[in-house]
Amino acid sequence: MLKKILFACFLLNMWVIVLAQTPTDYLSADFHKERRAILRLKMPKNSMAVIFANPIRNRANDVDYVYHQDPNFYYLTGFREPNAVLIIFSDNQKDAEGNSYNEIIYVPKRDSMFEMWNGKRLGVEGVKRELGFAMAKTSEEFATDAINFKSFDNVHILKFSDDYSNSLRDNGEIYDLVTAFKDQSGYHDMKIKNPNIQYIHKAIANLPDAKLGEVAKNLSQSLEIYPEYKEDTFIKAYISADNDGLRKELKQKIKLDLNKRETNIDFKFLQTALAEMREVKTIEELKLLTKAVRISAIGQIEVMKAMKPEMSETEIQGIHEFVYKKYGAEYEGYPSIVGAGNNGCVLHYIENNKTKVGKDLVLMDLGAEYRGYTADVTRTIPANGKFSPEQKAIYELVLKAQDAGIAACREGNPFWKPNVVSKEIINKGLLDLGIIKSLEEKHMYFPHGTSHHIGLDVHDPGTYGVFKENMVITVEPGIYIPEGSPCDKKWWGIAVRIEDDILITKNKPVNLSAEAPRTVENIEKMMAKKSVLDEFVLPELD
Repeated sequence: MLKKILFACFLLNMWVIVLAQTPTDYLSADFHKERRAILRLKMPKNSMAVIFANPIRNRANDVDYVYHQDPNFYYLTGFREPNAVLIIFSDNQKDAEGNSYNEIIYVPKRDSMFEMWNGKRLGVEGVKRELGFAMAKTSEEFATDAINFKSFDNVHILKFSDDYSNSLRDNGEIYDLVTAFKDQSGYHDMKIKNPNIQYIHKAIANLPDAKLGEVAKNLSQSLEIYPEYKEDTFIKAYISADNDGLRKELKQKIKLDLNKRETNIDFKFLQTALAEMREVKTIEELKLLTKAVRISAIGQIEVMKAMKPEMSETEIQGIHEFVYKKYGAEYEGYPSIVGAGNNGCVLHYIENNKTKVGKDLVLMDLGAEYRGYTADVTRTIPANGKFSPEQKAIYELVLKAQDAGIAACREGNPFWKPNVVSKEIINKGLLDLGIIKSLEEKHMYFPHGTSHHIGLDVHDPGTYGVFKENMVITVEPGIYIPEGSPCDKKWWGIAVRIEDDILITKNKPVNLSAEAPRTVENIEKMMAKKSVLDEFVLPELD
């Protein structure tokens, strides 16, 4: 008996040691449970939400990409494995034994052979124990449960991915889960599966007559953003109608068509509700997001100290990402951008294959992902440690625009305010430098907006209305003057972007990434410092 007790104690100690060697600062089970409760309160009566995990994506042959959970699924569950589905009900349901429940998660079953190759799964009991679900079942049970989706007034889903592959290995893969849902829910009977078009049809059907012309004008302006509108018969006819009489007729036709569709599947609710929830961060989220931002800022600092003209873009990228790993960040939040000289003029340049950065400015747009939350920090620095007069002139213009943009990040201000003030400053500065000839001149030297939300996604969802306390956004003005631009050649190949992650507060905005130097003077001072990597020399290879 004593031997059994000692052996049990040994196993318990080993388990404690294993737990101590893995991260413990993920979001809590209570956080995810609270998110589900908030979403449930937003849902219409007699409705259900069905959210699927991300598919596994193939890299080549029998090698898959490192798995990354769908951010919405993670936000609501904390589950980081594939092949799962979450159902949330607006109202309590009863099982066969009369037990009440309002949510179910379906997850892969435990499998010793699979786990020998790919690592431990939580399984049904693990999800109950560690993630706080009262009702969990295996993924294979999703199809056999035969849920009566058509008995609900609304079945809320998100737009499906188009890369669900069927490996034919078992019946609980995401391909099988999505297929079972489509077969049982009436999804195949839907005439229109594009959520944006479905939403527009419903909006037109419910429009007051006084708004018919105004909405037609707005739709016309949206064609470049949503080209799929051009392919829809009703929307095309509605835009081209030249009087409200025709628009009223089309409104009635759309109403009749909606009634014929006889579907309770809704694409819009979850998209809107989750955007409203995710755009404002909780204290628990802010702790993780701030750490991701600080890790990224420190990466910028270490690169400033280590930068040498003979370095390659790839090597510079590697230093950033080494710092991320040193702090325990699991991933990069997005493909790292390191563009020297003219390469910096490519906004999403990710080749990072220039072999020597020389005297160029090096634009470095990178962000660590820490426990699911990603930063987005950009610095632009001279590879040789000193800004040339032209580089300095452009840099200080962008910095001036960014300072004004950050100052505009006040609670209650419209989301687009930083963009407006930044563009005004940059256009005037480009005119003063002789790069453009008038304020009215159309140009592509600043082709993007300044701000987006960050969080579980680098471009986190949001309503993009007004700034609210505990939003975290970027402010990232830039100037890009590619070779061959219609201006003096001395400006060619200069690209500058400065991007910081800004917390909206009740008072003034807080720059979470301010640790990384931003001014010309402070960058040059940092670049003059000794780096711990100066003595890190590898042998030459042929």
